Amino acid sequence: MVPAMLPVMVQASEGSAVPESAAATELGQDLSRCSVIGDASARLGCFDALAKMPPAPTPSAAVSTTAAATAAPAPAAPPESAISRTVQRWELDDAAKRGRFAFRSHRDNYLLLANYSTATNDQPFAAFTPGGIESKHVELTYQLSFKMKFAEEIAGSPVDLWFGYTQQSFWQAYNRAASSPFRETNYQPELMAVLPLHANFAGLDFRYINFGLVHQSNGQTSTLSRSWNRIYTEIGVDRGNFSLAARVWKRLDSAKSDNDNPDITDYLGNGDVRASFRENGHEYSVTARRNFRTGYGSLQAGWAFPVSRNLKGYLQAFSGYGQSLIDYNYSQKSLGAGFLVDF
Repeated sequence: MVPAMLPVMVQASEGSAVPESAAATELGQDLSRCSVIGDASARLGCFDALAKMPPAPTPSAAVSTTAAATAAPAPAAPPESAISRTVQRWELDDAAKRGRFAFRSHRDNYLLLANYSTATNDQPFAAFTPGGIESKHVELTYQLSFKMKFAEEIAGSPVDLWFGYTQQSFWQAYNRAASSPFRETNYQPELMAVLPLHANFAGLDFRYINFGLVHQSNGQTSTLSRSWNRIYTEIGVDRGNFSLAARVWKRLDSAKSDNDNPDITDYLGNGDVRASFRENGHEYSVTARRNFRTGYGSLQAGWAFPVSRNLKGYLQAFSGYGQSLIDYNYSQKSLGAGFLVDF
């Protein structure tokens, strides 16, 4: 009896091992597809989608019925285009939520090892440097920017409260004759109340509306001081690999008395538009602002391309007014190359 039962036992054992091995192989393939997605937020969304998939059938269930053995395979990991980066970055649904005090990228985090400008704005520094200072046309520029949520679903509503901080520095690293000074650093903390939206219009998915309070200054005194405070409203939409955020603001400290830059909105306008398109780990972005009354404004374009998982090569071009606060009323064109980090 025992020898006669051995083939049956071996067959059952082998039959139970095959589905388990196939499921493991398929899961490994899905994880690999997620891991090669170039955009960090999209990659996290891909893993989140995998985590929500129903579990594969157990080996015992696979051999107990014919239906289990012939069950349809689990759905493959979603493609990058099916994951909303806007939803991931602002945690707009339950699957994207990471809880309070989790750091995320806010604006771009980049290091331009060489940022060439066609014109240098040395006039503001003339009164502080004997004989003046001649800035180099090539400098090192970097931006650090993060945000974190410190309150969720306020008073039972879907509104989340966020804190954001952005710091941008222009460093004359290659100007050894002037002791390589930091020409300008801008500091920008902000508070944001974010309301998720669930609407579709003209083929676009409206994801959120954001009400913010932002301060920006360069931390200087006397005639080098530049600062302003604003309230703003921002709306975010996307469609597949395309995303757009449009913002309008109102300056709060526009009085001419005790103000170092009362005309800043003449050059920086009353809002901006940021658009991006991503594909296969590459991202193309444009940020535009304009005061239609004065005709002043700026345009910034960027291209980020994969280098490693969270590190990308980055090219940035700028034309117009206000690349930094000290240059808010100064027009220049620049082209920079370096790296961008996404987290």
